[in-house]
Amino acid sequence: MSEGREYTPYQRRVIRRYYNNQEDLSVQRLSEIVSDLYLTPPGKKADRLWQQAEQALVKAGANKAWLAKVVADRNLKGLAEIVKEIF
Repeated sequence: MSEGREYTPYQRRVIRRYYNNQEDLSVQRLSEIVSDLYLTPPGKKADRLWQQAEQALVKAGANKAWLAKVVADRNLKGLAEIVKEIF
């Protein structure tokens, strides 16, 4: 884990579970972003949500060309399809 830090057995289990469930956490977060975008009117908050969605999908390994087009067009249905396809 960390070089200069000793973790208790409980802390090690928590850290291990976090990294074992990283994909599930990513799916949940992206699903929440899609839901928030559906409910959020256009504006600064929506812009931030689109940026977060783009960053999360790039990290997850989405096709960058397709993702760039969806984000540029603000295509919510396309974003939902990408999330569904990746996970």
